[in-house]
Amino acid sequence: MLENRFPRIWVPTVGERDLRQLLIHRQHLVRMRTRIKNQLQHIALNQGWQKKRKLWSEAGLELLRRLELEPWSGQRRDTLLTMLAELEDKIRPLDLAVAKEAQGREAARRLATHPGVGPVISLATVLTLGDVGRFADSRSWVSYLGLNPSEQSSGQRRRLGSISKQGSPFLRYLLVEGAMSAARGDQSLARMYARLKAKKHHGVAKVAVARKLAVRLYWMARTEKSYPEVVRTQGSQSHSVAQVMAERLNRPPASPQK
Repeated sequence: MLENRFPRIWVPTVGERDLRQLLIHRQHLVRMRTRIKNQLQHIALNQGWQKKRKLWSEAGLELLRRLELEPWSGQRRDTLLTMLAELEDKIRPLDLAVAKEAQGREAARRLATHPGVGPVISLATVLTLGDVGRFADSRSWVSYLGLNPSEQSSGQRRRLGSISKQGSPFLRYLLVEGAMSAARGDQSLARMYARLKAKKHHGVAKVAVARKLAVRLYWMARTEKSYPEVVRTQGSQSHSVAQVMAERLNRPPASPQK
């Protein structure tokens, strides 16, 4: 029904709006740090060094400093390393602030029991959900995040395209970025990712895992259950999480979320 697609209006408090600014500010700095790291990785690769994550260890950073480069390349390297150190100093206290706020909220602590979900995603989810009852089901929540497939229909043909990207871009970005961490800690998500990656490609698989993660976080918040309790309700393949949780809430289940 149409009303299921749109959540009830929820007005966050001044404090909650300010916490969103904390998360958004941190995310902007993290993305700046990522761009700088990518440039430094490129410099190392040009010199024949492929260190990947090891480049950010003390030994890796020392290797970067000692690379013999042409004058302007060396200046670029030095500037990027300085900027990286400055960003690390700015991000560190923000990480501590986010962790403190998430730890102080029972709902965020509950969501953090899911593998791959840390203080940032758990707090961002709580602040975005607000009153979880304003979402009729997980489908309306996924649609709100813009993780639902867009539909292109003509006549009797119905085609599902890429995600709609409507709704909350910030939390959508966090969930997609955190999808691989969640898959590494959860076997069912790992199998889903491997299957879709083989059948389609990495991007599609990653978004599908993010969508499944969003559904799980919704039900964890809706039922006030931790990760082990929610996952156990899956039972056999004929009973989805949505169906089991709907039965517990004594209401008709929505169509299973793909």
